[in-house]
Amino acid sequence: MLMETTDENLALAAAGGDGAAFALLLSRHYDRIHGLAWRLTGSRADAQDLTQDICANLAAKLRNWRAEARFTTWLYRVVVNAVHDQRRRQATRSKAAQGWGDWEIARQDAIEAERAAQDWLAEAMTRLPPELRDTVALVLGEEMTQAEAGLVLGVSEGTVAWRMSEVKKRLRAMAQKEGAP
Repeated sequence: MLMETTDENLALAAAGGDGAAFALLLSRHYDRIHGLAWRLTGSRADAQDLTQDICANLAAKLRNWRAEARFTTWLYRVVVNAVHDQRRRQATRSKAAQGWGDWEIARQDAIEAERAAQDWLAEAMTRLPPELRDTVALVLGEEMTQAEAGLVLGVSEGTVAWRMSEVKKRLRAMAQKEGAP
């Protein structure tokens, strides 16, 4: 008797909690759900996942079915909506992955550029006369004031200021000559 019942009557019974009606409804339409999902996604694996998700959630969705259209029309809409939801999730993940990839590439490039600049600077510093290197090491490396560096080096604060100016001038000249980073 149940086998001869229309889809619409089975859906109403299933919405009311009739497990047998729900099971019969699924057995009638499982292949239809899967086939449409496969045609919409183009992927057997995605279609299988979607079909399982749709079937698992169908009982809850049936409670909202208003029987204004044929059951199969409503069911097709459920499948189409599920596919659209999946596409949105995939697009969001893809955009996030692309954005992360772009951000990570830019971050790695910045780190590499900073490393290259530091390497160049360290090498260029070795080409400076010792008194200029010593002055830079104290003022920039040890974060001393020019007066403090002058006391350590036994020179005036004015000499330290001149040396720092000379270091900048020489490093700029080296960078221009070498095309440094």
